[in-house]
Amino acid sequence: MELTTRYLGLDLRNPLVASASPLSNTVDGVRRLADAGVGAVVLYSLFEEQLRRQADENTRLTVAGTESFAESLSYFPEAAGADHGERPYLSLLERSAAAVSIPVIGSINGSTAGSWAAYARSMQECGAAAIELNIYTLPGDAHISGTEVEQRHLDILARVKDVVTVPVAVKLSPYFSATADMARRLDLAGADGLVLFNRFLQPDIDPETLAVAPGISLSRASETLLPLTWIALLHGRIDASLAATTGVEGSEELIKYLLAGADVVMTASALLRHGPDYAAVMLDGLSRWMGRKEYTAVDDFRGLLAVPVGADEVARERGDYVSALRRANGADSGPW
Repeated sequence: MELTTRYLGLDLRNPLVASASPLSNTVDGVRRLADAGVGAVVLYSLFEEQLRRQADENTRLTVAGTESFAESLSYFPEAAGADHGERPYLSLLERSAAAVSIPVIGSINGSTAGSWAAYARSMQECGAAAIELNIYTLPGDAHISGTEVEQRHLDILARVKDVVTVPVAVKLSPYFSATADMARRLDLAGADGLVLFNRFLQPDIDPETLAVAPGISLSRASETLLPLTWIALLHGRIDASLAATTGVEGSEELIKYLLAGADVVMTASALLRHGPDYAAVMLDGLSRWMGRKEYTAVDDFRGLLAVPVGADEVARERGDYVSALRRANGADSGPW
């Protein structure tokens, strides 16, 4: 079976990508994922808050030092942040990229324009095959308009694209008023890929302790439906690569996303739940399914169930919605 695929202009041995997770926070973890057969690894994310703390610490040490020693101006900026933040991440990235033969993708997680460009450039210099911009924001401020939120995404992308030559992917939230238009604008602005979608880790409330209970849960297969819908709608309509993520429990979800038109399928939950070696199980399931269906390459069926280009997307989705409700009400035909 020919499982090779292209993502962000990169040639991958297969369409299964290990997305950012604790599994990739060591060189050994990255090596285990590569040995298990994934096509690429997204390194665990470098968070904007880490970078901000490091910058604040650099400033504090520099100012404190200048009160006593003038020569400290050339010392503290290099020494600060030695145990956290950017520099350990870049070291891990450089060592990981050297340790495996598959692409290692750097990831930056944040919500403001900040200094992402400088960090992205450093990632490229340390061997990142591509950069994933994980723009994680829940715009709860009632004074921030949808236009401002959208423009922030475009500004971050523009800043990074200006300083790197490696491909850049944008990991999106599903919560835009017009997701297809946002995808098109990012595509036109130079995004090499879109990752659909980011999972918001929504807090719960404990009524006994009267406290907010933040929690992290691994995704389930039922969560594939939203990204599946949008990938099927966007396939063939934009030039950027499409990466599916969320809800990938096994080979079945991998196959569904490819049928919808995904270039690659990312998973963290399945690998965290079962271990890195589970990647080989998922890929074996894909190969066996292809054999049963008599497909010899992934490109033979990629996008087979996407919404056809030229179709009326709105009418198609409305029709699917109405049909689903009619079936739920036990009405196969005729008026409501």
